[in-house]
Amino acid sequence: MSSPDRTILCIAPHPDDETLGCGGSLLRHLSEGARVHWFIATTIDPGLGFSPEKARAREQEILDVAAAYGFAGVHRAPFPTTRLDTVPVSDLVGAISRVVREIQPDTLYVPYRNDAHSDHAAVFDAAVACTKAFRYPSVKRVYAYETLSETEFGMRSDDPGFRPNLFVDTTAWLERKIEIMAMFAGEMGEFPFPRSEPCLRAQAMLRGSQAGVRAAEAFMVLKEIR
Repeated sequence: MSSPDRTILCIAPHPDDETLGCGGSLLRHLSEGARVHWFIATTIDPGLGFSPEKARAREQEILDVAAAYGFAGVHRAPFPTTRLDTVPVSDLVGAISRVVREIQPDTLYVPYRNDAHSDHAAVFDAAVACTKAFRYPSVKRVYAYETLSETEFGMRSDDPGFRPNLFVDTTAWLERKIEIMAMFAGEMGEFPFPRSEPCLRAQAMLRGSQAGVRAAEAFMVLKEIR
């Protein structure tokens, strides 16, 4: 799946999207020697109505999760969470573009365009603007991931739904993915809440059953140059 010279960039609207959507695959990339970077598009702070305690807790979660993965880099954008529809598109594109030009990734992981959360749509649109071959020639692969509590709740009548055509065996990394997701203490809940351990396991088993393995993550291939 990876070679030591590969550079992966996972683009997350919010901290936890990367783990929900492709945490097992990122762990697999890392185990195979790839350099994996994490881009976080939004932030929370007291000026946005969050308590100072919540903001500090989130910062610590990001530090802990980055260390748990062993990311080669964590790249932060200053945009307000849940309000990306108020951010000029050029600003969001510029933030992602700077990282892509800096680290020269060959693979991008991006959120699914029609997730229920509007932040995901904004991030997708900005990310795909940074995949043009004549401007970003390093990018050879672009994969859209599914995010529990967002992808399955999308209700656009014109959306054909998340239809994966790539499955990654993450059996060996499922337990670690769940451990890392638990570091986002404020995001996990009790079943039947979607972001819960039983749902993470169920999704991994469902995708695994489609691929003939015990656990898998699923993606839509948006671009692949060989």
